[in-house]
Amino acid sequence: MEQRALLAWTVFSSLLVLAETIDQKPEIYSLHVDCKVTSRFAHTVITSRIVNQANESREATFEVELPKTAFITNFSMSIDGEVYPGIIKEKAAAQNEYDTAVSQGQSAGLVKITDRKLEQFHVSVSIAAASKVTFELTYEELLKRQLGKYELLIKVRPKQLVKHFQIDVHIFEPQGIRFLETDSTFMTNELTEALTKVQNETKAHILFKPTVDQQKKNSELDETLLNGDFVVRYDVKREATAGDIQIVNGYFVHYFAPQEMPVFPKNIIFVIDRSGSMAGRKIDQTMDALLKILQDLRPEDHFNFITFNNKVMEWKSSLLPATEENVASAAALVQTLTARGGTDISGALLAAVGVLEKAEGLPERSVSMIVLLTDGQPTSGERNVEVIQENIQKAINGKYALFCLGFGFDVSYKFLEKMALSNGGIARRIYENADAALQLQGFYQEVATPILMQIEMQYPENSIQGLTKNDFKLFFEGSEIIVSGKISNELDLLPVEIKAQSHTSDLTLKEEANVKEKEQVFQNQKYVFGNFIERLWAYLTIQQLLEKAISVEEEDQKALEAQALDLSLRYSFVTPLTSMVVTKPSDQQQKELANKPTEADNEKPSSFPAGGTYRMMNGSPAVSRFRGIIRPQPLVDEHPQLLLQLPRQNERICLNIDKTTQSSVHLLSDPEQGLTVTGKLGNGVNHFVQFDINYVNPPVQIHVYTHAILISHNNKNNWLSWMKSASSTIQGLSVSVEEERSVTVSLPDTVTVKISLVRFPDDFLGLYFLNTDRFSDKVSGVLGQFYSKAQFGDNSSNQRAVERLLRVSGSEHRVSRLYKKDYRLESASDPVSCWSIDLTP
Repeated sequence: MEQRALLAWTVFSSLLVLAETIDQKPEIYSLHVDCKVTSRFAHTVITSRIVNQANESREATFEVELPKTAFITNFSMSIDGEVYPGIIKEKAAAQNEYDTAVSQGQSAGLVKITDRKLEQFHVSVSIAAASKVTFELTYEELLKRQLGKYELLIKVRPKQLVKHFQIDVHIFEPQGIRFLETDSTFMTNELTEALTKVQNETKAHILFKPTVDQQKKNSELDETLLNGDFVVRYDVKREATAGDIQIVNGYFVHYFAPQEMPVFPKNIIFVIDRSGSMAGRKIDQTMDALLKILQDLRPEDHFNFITFNNKVMEWKSSLLPATEENVASAAALVQTLTARGGTDISGALLAAVGVLEKAEGLPERSVSMIVLLTDGQPTSGERNVEVIQENIQKAINGKYALFCLGFGFDVSYKFLEKMALSNGGIARRIYENADAALQLQGFYQEVATPILMQIEMQYPENSIQGLTKNDFKLFFEGSEIIVSGKISNELDLLPVEIKAQSHTSDLTLKEEANVKEKEQVFQNQKYVFGNFIERLWAYLTIQQLLEKAISVEEEDQKALEAQALDLSLRYSFVTPLTSMVVTKPSDQQQKELANKPTEADNEKPSSFPAGGTYRMMNGSPAVSRFRGIIRPQPLVDEHPQLLLQLPRQNERICLNIDKTTQSSVHLLSDPEQGLTVTGKLGNGVNHFVQFDINYVNPPVQIHVYTHAILISHNNKNNWLSWMKSASSTIQGLSVSVEEERSVTVSLPDTVTVKISLVRFPDDFLGLYFLNTDRFSDKVSGVLGQFYSKAQFGDNSSNQRAVERLLRVSGSEHRVSRLYKKDYRLESASDPVSCWSIDLTP
């Protein structure tokens, strides 16, 4: 009896240890968000301290969602007194450094777009038992005034209770704070008690410091309420008609936002895509938005609708005044919209320009604009996007503003953005969410009230260097014009002259700023971080250079990007031209990249390096026009079935397996590693949907599916979900899940198995290995043979070669260079070149 009791207790104890090992993940014991906003320029530092209280190594994760408009300026990890800083480099140099690391089997991709306002920074690092790690991320942004207020957005999602949680927001606005409010998507009565706000004429301090008990969803469960947006909104006081000038250390910033001025009448044409791809939810949301926008038209406005698929339909032959009767008639049209057919964007826009050209009886001082909404590429009429851009720019000829809204991710955002910026407007992506109609209405509200046009901000030419953009086509009520530059040392007074047209007259506004007096305003202010106006100037200049580069010729584009790159490196900004190289602590110095994603990164690129494989159409290569040159367009496939890096060779291999032979494939066996991996191809999906990983010691089987992960050990099963990050350790074998991303299986002194989860367009899994130098010479299998018995028949490093000879296990294969998406990366928008080989198991 005693032996049975002892045995039962031993089993029970083992189960307790196993459960504790599975559940015990690193604890965030401190999370501090410190944000200082000085004169609209926000400097945010997020510090997370994590401790591993387990008795073995664990993966610690640092995940931050930051505004898309922000530039990361610094990142570091501190582990056991050792600091691992992120180094910002020119993008190509950083990529080369990363490529070298990837050839040794390491992964990358620290930043990705998560929604229309945010992008996510994510890094994980292994920390030893009883060790601590401190992550620190710094980013900066210039708050943009929209609809009469500035908005500071802080995403809060610690995913666990945090002993020391704190958000500090300090605001200093020398003009004076007109109003200040906070908002949150997760606030409760208990959490409200943790929020304090102190404010005077020019300063404010917002502190959010909930206790652990206040963070809990309920007293019984250790689940956190902190999951959502923490938002601070405010506006400043405005008195001077010519705006407000602020000066620090020889750099100035000029804010101009006139108020209470008459609104220009609008002549607006809505150009609406009703092609087949708009069917269903998109056309319904478009109809909802248009019906509300119609109600917001002012009586003095004139409007018209043009709808298009492969045919262009003008609602009326001319612009109509926004009378109650005409608005009701237009609403009736909107409710009959149906979606089918192709997409003639060019024909629709040229028709809109034609209606404006022949319009009669419009107010003498009025603003004419075209608003295009489309969800796809041009498939009817003129299809060459560069020809369309050129023709539209010639037709508009600077007389009208063109705003382009791209609905969803099938559009070419670059095409729309260039067309809008070339014609005095902006582009905006409408995300396919439940609030798409609200996004459309919100955009319209931003452009609904033009109060100035042809604005020129004039400063003394010989006394200002590096002046940012100082002429603007339109100014909308509730927004703000910002100009910045460097003042020469000799200048005591900075004169400013603003010229603009209002609805009733031509305006000339003058202001003069005393340089020393203005500098004095910011002396000894604890809210000021460094040379903030100089950094504001650099931030604004980089943004404007990149925006200007979109709509100019290639030679000018390179010059503008070179200037932007120089500033990005000088001021340590992660921009689309730079990358941050993050080195992780390990024997092999693993490296990862933090790139700045752009809105266009959500789509397939339209051109690739020479040396690709070309898509054949009607027996001849597909071609695209680029500045008068005819170029073949390389074939870009989707994700490969399997992707691997050849050991000791900086070459990628894409494997495609003939699924007609069998659905289950023996991929890899290594008797010395005690590891076997098999995979299963999906029905109707030409990718793997299941991987089975078997270890001899410890005897553990891991079954990875697209819906979950199953760990089997000693006839006990443990399920892990893709829906949240989790980890499990059995006798040194670690299984770690990154939420909706990947699962990593590692055992000391063996190769690491990593499987990526890809959700679009079909759910599938992508397999790869890290530390591949640990494979023995006995490794075999469809995939395994490449790690011991693969060698190119030539030593060519020619990047333009399209075919090579590859020897594998005594057989020779002719391989072709293709461009594939890399499922190892978080953002797989940029294709990678690889040598493609088809195998039959």
